[in-house]
Amino acid sequence: MTVTNSRAAAEHRVVEIGGDLLTVDAVVAVARHGAQVHLTDRALAGMAASRAVVEDLADDARPHYGVSTGFGALARRHIPTDKRAQLQLGLVRSHAAGSGPEVEREVVRALQLLRLATLATGRTGARPVVAETYVAMLNAGITPVVHEYGSLGCSGDLAPLAHVALAALGEGPVRVAAPSGAEGDRVDAADALRSAGIAPLELREKEGLALINGTDGMLGMLCLALDDLHRLLATADVAAASSVEALLGSDAPFAEDLVGMRPHPGQAASAANLRALLAGSPVVASHRTFDADGRPECTRVQDAYSLRCAPQVHGAARDTVEHAASVAGRELASAIDNPVVTVDGRVESNGNFHGAPVAYVLDFLAIAVADVASMSERRTDRFLDVARNEGLPAFLADDPGVDSGLMIAQYTAAGIVSELKRLAAPASVDSIPSSAMQEDHVSMGWAGARKLRRAVDGLGRVLAVELMTAARALDLRCTPGTGLSPAAGTGAVHALLRTAVPGPGPDRFLAPEIDAVARLVADGDVVAAASAAVGPLR
Repeated sequence: MTVTNSRAAAEHRVVEIGGDLLTVDAVVAVARHGAQVHLTDRALAGMAASRAVVEDLADDARPHYGVSTGFGALARRHIPTDKRAQLQLGLVRSHAAGSGPEVEREVVRALQLLRLATLATGRTGARPVVAETYVAMLNAGITPVVHEYGSLGCSGDLAPLAHVALAALGEGPVRVAAPSGAEGDRVDAADALRSAGIAPLELREKEGLALINGTDGMLGMLCLALDDLHRLLATADVAAASSVEALLGSDAPFAEDLVGMRPHPGQAASAANLRALLAGSPVVASHRTFDADGRPECTRVQDAYSLRCAPQVHGAARDTVEHAASVAGRELASAIDNPVVTVDGRVESNGNFHGAPVAYVLDFLAIAVADVASMSERRTDRFLDVARNEGLPAFLADDPGVDSGLMIAQYTAAGIVSELKRLAAPASVDSIPSSAMQEDHVSMGWAGARKLRRAVDGLGRVLAVELMTAARALDLRCTPGTGLSPAAGTGAVHALLRTAVPGPGPDRFLAPEIDAVARLVADGDVVAAASAAVGPLR
């Protein structure tokens, strides 16, 4: 996959709900970049049709789960007609039981969009006005306050979705985006809806349940992580190429015919990036010789694994991301609720709300993230050790002993990698029964998504330390008089870093420099600079 930065286009995009299948890019556009949302006439018609089925069942003498019964372990309790609105309202209020820090605005917008998308399928039995209210809130920048804890990843992301539903009813706190796009002040939902001209919802049969019974939180965070990881894995290739070059490593193991002997697509893509980034490097050429037939060969016969095996590790991570993306695609094509209104008009209970498919890939990704970061940190460490850095000063210091150079920057990367290894422990193997043993096996997918977000952030910071270290090493390697200079690709990234942080010199305050490079990584500027020099990275 070619890595692009489409933020500007996304800000002016309108995402249609109820037309073509929702994509990861569309979720990111709405959640992260504030794209507007439009509900199609087809979606509204489908919702009206399925709502008619629910209203017919409301008068049926037989019990129908979520329509005329209680919920969960109370599903056998028949609810009289005059208490059904109270039932739906009470469901939302009681399930809005989250606790802990606020969840990020982009995550809340993603889960709200995904719940809207399921409503728009017509399989939930909710009225069109329910979906229209969610559209209006998203477009007005009204973001309900959702908390870190409250979802077990089964029967849906219940508490997070309930907090969103509660705000649509005009209750609870929300944040209203400022014109700058910032999350804005915390205000009462009733006041925010009134200011935006949005009428608070009044729920009817089945609708409270339809608003909280989905895997939208964990799926939204998966979509956001996929967007980040496509960029970060390309950045990992840039960092690896910079390190191979500055450590006088060989590009020979990245040859297409060698990599092709093990035909994993991610490995091939990563190796292609490394070849492009190192092409024409005077530094790499400086330690080549030629055999009797005039073919170039590198004097570095076998580099350390962290250099030589970068495409294998980065490629395996890429393939894991592609698997996760295929799961996300299937989830985005799903209608997740319980019960559902089938195409032929039945209302049936089901188990599609179980988060296992998403929870597993969230855990897989956390493992891949930890391993890519671990390899990056090992390359960073090689630069600082005079026994392994091919003639560079200890810790890349200006005056080793007087100066510590980048010694503690490596500590920072090592500390993050250690944390990432803990975050790689799977959440999806855990299960705590709930609802009086009615919900006796849960996915913990929300927890998997939360730890993956932390892991993705950590990977970006570890790569930033490697890039900063490799850039300093290139400065020291390519001093005037050596005749050496970096390749076009790595050189473009080096030049970018020098617009944000200075080159070698006496010790200085490093934390702001690490943060500055981490921002270049997170914003996609590193990949953009490399792509501008060598063509789009894969």
